[in-house]
Amino acid sequence: MAVKELEKIVGGENIVETTEELEQFSKDMSFVARVRPKSVVKVKTADEIQQLIKWANEAKTPLVPVSSGPPHFRGDTVPGTGGAVIVDLSGMKRIIRVDARNRVAMVEPGVNFIELIPILAREGLRLNLPLLPRKTKSVVASMLDREPVIMPLFQWDIQDPLTCIEVVFGSGDLFRTGSAAGPGTLEQQWAAKQAQVNPMGPGQTDIARIVQGSQGTMGIVTWATVRCEKIPKMQKPFIIGAAEPEKLIELVYRMLWLKIVDECIIVNGTALAAMVTTSPEQYSRLKNNLPRWILFFCLAGYDYFPAERVVFQEKEMMEAAQHIGIEPGSSLAGISAFEMLKLLAQPSDDPHWKLRQKGACQDIFFQTTMDKVPKFTDIMFDAAGKHGYYNSDIGIYIQPLVQGTSCHVEFELLYNPAEAKESAKIKEIEIRSAEALMSAGAFFSRPYGAICDLAYRRDAETTAALRKVKRIFDPNNIMNSGKLCF
Repeated sequence: MAVKELEKIVGGENIVETTEELEQFSKDMSFVARVRPKSVVKVKTADEIQQLIKWANEAKTPLVPVSSGPPHFRGDTVPGTGGAVIVDLSGMKRIIRVDARNRVAMVEPGVNFIELIPILAREGLRLNLPLLPRKTKSVVASMLDREPVIMPLFQWDIQDPLTCIEVVFGSGDLFRTGSAAGPGTLEQQWAAKQAQVNPMGPGQTDIARIVQGSQGTMGIVTWATVRCEKIPKMQKPFIIGAAEPEKLIELVYRMLWLKIVDECIIVNGTALAAMVTTSPEQYSRLKNNLPRWILFFCLAGYDYFPAERVVFQEKEMMEAAQHIGIEPGSSLAGISAFEMLKLLAQPSDDPHWKLRQKGACQDIFFQTTMDKVPKFTDIMFDAAGKHGYYNSDIGIYIQPLVQGTSCHVEFELLYNPAEAKESAKIKEIEIRSAEALMSAGAFFSRPYGAICDLAYRRDAETTAALRKVKRIFDPNNIMNSGKLCF
């Protein structure tokens, strides 16, 4: 009976129950326990999604929304309970609108980075990208996951660059957030020169924040608007190496305070070697030649007096660097700053950069302020060292956020998933290091898998509030049951 009802909604050809496809959705690259879904349903429209959610409420069947292609890394797309139906959004490929004047794009959840980037470029726009996302990563999913972006100067709020969304909540209600909420239809708003840029609303609420970071536990987003940036007329990138991160961090603080830098990331030599090499031999050789810490950043000039702007920015930057005692350059250990800029403007080549060396990678990430990075690095090294994992094998990525007011800290543990002992060691390091980092004040704002339990056990009031919100927007707990604290 259930299959017949689903066929009425999406058509029999869009219901997949083959062993191979169900097995693909039963696991990912994380340590989350394998759970096989009951079926995979491919949807194409918001109306189908709304009908599907209504059916799921009546049938008491969990739904797991998935919009990005494999590989998946964090366990949020693996069913948390048995009998779940995967809602495959990857076929929702419409780029609904690109508004160059207001620098915003409206896209469906199946649109990935490799598809959207060239469309925006034709309009003179670019995305504020996360660090080397995989080609199959959904743009909407990335923004909903609050993945850190590499141009903190253009991030005014942790929600950026996501603006408005259309979402079908677990209750079955379709809702639009921000300026998209109205008045009028989208077409009427466009005719009135509105562009769905403002994320606030309706009224004084900001409903998108309930959906963002929820890992599909509140509802299914059918489209989102993403704030874009203009493509510069002129760019001048720099790269700096250092034995310790403190001086690099001081320069980043200064440049962001002066508002003179676009792309800006700090990585250690291990992470940079993994990013730019394609073989284990190249990786090992480059890692040994790089300094322990590397800062990459880029100055840019836009429509008006671009060359003069870059000259002024460079003068300010050089004065700050000289005062701190570091020297920016155009290359480092054979890595050109311009090639680095080109690399960061696109998704990662296949295989994904975190999988090239050993086949798997476990990320441990959280938010803090940049001045505390050395302390947390020591804590991570100590936790990994106790389990026999060498410090030199840990990749580190520091991403300033919201104009430098905070930062994303990410530790990358590469390992061979075919080696059971090695996998077990990495799994243990994930838990023990997260415990130590939390105790020292690290804020795990995006917990996944086993780290969810650690995070929510520490804050009973927030957990209770989230469960209350969940009952409002998903009263029958059909949306990605078993994830987060639900």
